[in-house]
Amino acid sequence: MKGLHKVIYPFAPDQSGAVSVLYELGGLLVVVDAGGCTGNICGFDEPRWQQQKSAVFSAGLRDMDAILGRDELLVKKMAEAAEKMDLNFAALIGTPVPATIGTDYKAVARMAEKAIGLPVLALDTNGIRWYDEGAEKAYLAIFDRFTKQDGERVPRSLGILGATPLDLGSLDAPQRMRMKLQQQGWERILCYGNGGTLSQIKSAGRTEQNLVVSPSGLAAAQSLRKRFGTPYRCEYPDLNPCWETIAKDLVGKRTLIVHQQIAANTLRKKILQHGAADVTAATYFMQKPELSEPQDLHLREEDDFTNLVRTGKYDCILADPAFRAAIPDYRGRFYAFPHFAVSGVLQGEEGSKAEGMVL
Repeated sequence: MKGLHKVIYPFAPDQSGAVSVLYELGGLLVVVDAGGCTGNICGFDEPRWQQQKSAVFSAGLRDMDAILGRDELLVKKMAEAAEKMDLNFAALIGTPVPATIGTDYKAVARMAEKAIGLPVLALDTNGIRWYDEGAEKAYLAIFDRFTKQDGERVPRSLGILGATPLDLGSLDAPQRMRMKLQQQGWERILCYGNGGTLSQIKSAGRTEQNLVVSPSGLAAAQSLRKRFGTPYRCEYPDLNPCWETIAKDLVGKRTLIVHQQIAANTLRKKILQHGAADVTAATYFMQKPELSEPQDLHLREEDDFTNLVRTGKYDCILADPAFRAAIPDYRGRFYAFPHFAVSGVLQGEEGSKAEGMVL
């Protein structure tokens, strides 16, 4: 059956990616659902929920609300919530039911803006696509609405795009990333949406350079370059030195990496420098043409990964440990390359028990 995962965990959907980007920015995040999608976001896809407060609410749709399109009830709920909190903005985040009935998010956002007196973002996520597409929409919406060219560039300043917990998989990763980048000479480091603030997004046009660590941030980086001339580069931060030991094991080996594109590309470059014979990068998520090599593959169905490993004759595989269950007969080396959007496991938990821990 198309889209059915029998062994590999279901991946984080697009509404989770959108919430992940906006989580720390002081907004009223309204997930337009009956409650289940919001429960999945907070219970499974957002590790900060256990430690850090954010105004994530369910619209609480009932059958007749969805069928009849009672948008005024949703706007009323948003107005009541806004009266009780100090907010910077609000966002409407779509799910399967409103997508099915064709909810006009932009129209509802205009109604809500008049009612609550705050900017309202409309994100037409649908719960069917994966997390990175929702994150991409959230980045584009927040920068387009709030970023202005309000002064001269700040020397030695670096903005980081795409660094949500769904990609980094560790709550202390942003701090470790900043430390490494400071060693490279960057003095002002802004991790948008993960340790960053809305005021930093407002002044993002003054940043000297942007660093894109996952494909979800690429479109926003390109938009900022077009609007403000800000250059960008794509690279996944090296958060764990153990890759050097692993790279020595891959000398002369045919290797498969399964992750998001920029993470896979960065690791591929490193292990090729240390003598790997051939490296293929595969992903279930966005595959940007400008980030792809000819041998790279885009996976869609669960069986795509199983068949790839069966026919590819790979000596080594680097992927989230959740993929191991789909290849029980594989006899090569399997190294853990954790991806929170795949397994929902933070680095340092179950992932560290696998044969290797790359990043």
